[in-house]
Amino acid sequence: MTELRFRGIPDAIAAEVRETLRTPEYGHPAHREVATGYGPCRQCLRTFAIGEEERILFTYQPFRETGSLPAPGPVFIHAEACEGYDSSTLPPDFRKLPLVFEAYRNGGWLVAQERVGPDASSAELPGAMFDENGADYVHIRNGEAGCFMARVDRLAQPLVRR
Repeated sequence: MTELRFRGIPDAIAAEVRETLRTPEYGHPAHREVATGYGPCRQCLRTFAIGEEERILFTYQPFRETGSLPAPGPVFIHAEACEGYDSSTLPPDFRKLPLVFEAYRNGGWLVAQERVGPDASSAELPGAMFDENGADYVHIRNGEAGCFMARVDRLAQPLVRR
């Protein structure tokens, strides 16, 4: 069975946005507001407490591979610093959300796409996409809004648990 690594956006990008209130790479203004939707935060991968937590909206480019097409889109992070998600399991808050898993080969070539509802079986799908489609990585997108939520990579070595 393939061991996976689920991650939010890099901590350095989130810190830059919080400090500058500007979108990395593009320089557009970021917008800070009290959460009106569940999100989730693209750094810690937890949903927002609607009406309570502040969040920052900005444009994020999830593709980093040479030759891949740009696909920037809107994402949210907590306005206050949070710890980035980096685990071998699907984030707990994702289990209740509508998701789209997109499997890619290096260079940004889409090889499979699957929409799943909020259920426990969605946790197993990314591993199957690696095994069945030869994917190099998987993006998780929001099944309602379509925006990027997280990245999944195949691990060469198991994560060290702290």
